[in-house]
Amino acid sequence: MPDDVTALSRRSLMMAGGATLVGLGSGAAQGAPGQGTPGPERPVDTGKVENGKVTFPNWRGPSDRPSAPPPAPLPPGERVGFAIVGLGRLSLEEILPAFGECRKAKPVALMSGSPEKAKAVAAQYGVKPEAIYGYDGWDALARNPEVKAVYIVTPNALHRDQVIAAASAGKHVLCEKPMAVSSGEARAMIDACASAKVKLMIAYRCQYEPHNREVVRLVRSAKYGKVKLIEATNTQTMSLPEQWRMKAALAGGGALPDIGLYCLNGVRALMGEEPVSVQAQVHSPDDPLYREVEETVAFTLRFPSGALALCSTSYGAHETRSLTVQAEGGAIQLQNAFAYEGQRLFLNHREGKAEAKEERVLGAKNQFALEIDHMATCILENRTPRTPGEEGLQDQILMEAIYEAARTGNAVALKGPERIVGKGEKDQGKDQAGKALDQTRGPEPEEAG
Repeated sequence: MPDDVTALSRRSLMMAGGATLVGLGSGAAQGAPGQGTPGPERPVDTGKVENGKVTFPNWRGPSDRPSAPPPAPLPPGERVGFAIVGLGRLSLEEILPAFGECRKAKPVALMSGSPEKAKAVAAQYGVKPEAIYGYDGWDALARNPEVKAVYIVTPNALHRDQVIAAASAGKHVLCEKPMAVSSGEARAMIDACASAKVKLMIAYRCQYEPHNREVVRLVRSAKYGKVKLIEATNTQTMSLPEQWRMKAALAGGGALPDIGLYCLNGVRALMGEEPVSVQAQVHSPDDPLYREVEETVAFTLRFPSGALALCSTSYGAHETRSLTVQAEGGAIQLQNAFAYEGQRLFLNHREGKAEAKEERVLGAKNQFALEIDHMATCILENRTPRTPGEEGLQDQILMEAIYEAARTGNAVALKGPERIVGKGEKDQGKDQAGKALDQTRGPEPEEAG
């Protein structure tokens, strides 16, 4: 064969092989339109559509946990539109960014006392200029059909009036914790939303966070038998006395309603029972920072099952956010339990003649996005939120009892919940006294994919 023919043949083969490689890399082998002859379908790689969602078979071996399914967000036009009321640190650092991970919700309006800040934030998140409101703009917000719900993220003392205004505007309400600055205000908020036939949910984000939910599941399953002791600690250090959290008129209290509430609500959600008594102590140093609110609170809750919860919170101690459950047959420890991220779950138990300590690793999820999407689900499906106004009211009543116990130095007996969520949507378990568990909560939240 002549040399030029040999060279041509080699070039032809190389070009053909190169085209094949390019075709494979560009998707022709998977049947991409207009890119050559389709190859055989491989569902393990291409997936398939089921009920409008793309799914993939598990490709990992039995020793590895399967990967999560791909996100399946609603089309933008079908997501629930939220107005964010208040553009402080929490809104800008956590809540608005979390909408980027939401699957059923979107920000469509802002309400702020700072027009300049609201304009800048609206541009960042694609909120229309005409959907920016001042705090007196409830009538205009009521006329915005894109707004289905509002998320109240303002100082505690403003919650009541803003929730009532939102209900009057016909909008569903997600309200930051603590719900209010008194149980009387909480009752008024519940009544206003009930009268307006709108949903009210309190933003107890930890009840939607996967690690906290796993601790609840382990306790409720009695994996390690009866719970004897719970220790919940939430502490951090504070400065800048001019901030609103250090003003009694705006905050309603110090460490207890701000960060101690996570301990109180966390142990209640864990047990499903309601405490029957509380003892407490409050301490504040001789420091101008604590002229109006308390620094440190320690309280003990006794539950009908006999479990004791030892809770501590402080504005003057290094940041610690931990939850430990001591049961008959093992212990559960959740590090960073009440933090925005970084949760680690450890289980201690006997294994033969040894003491085993294992870490249970769960996929991290944005708890603000989970909480917001749960509210959106409740609106779309007409469900009762897991953490409705009744949950917030019960915590307000219990915080008032904690302050009373600290003031008198005596244990305070506690009654059952003042208001109970209807049982039509859920099958409640029973505590040892025969009372239904989770009396102030709605159905379990949906599992996030």
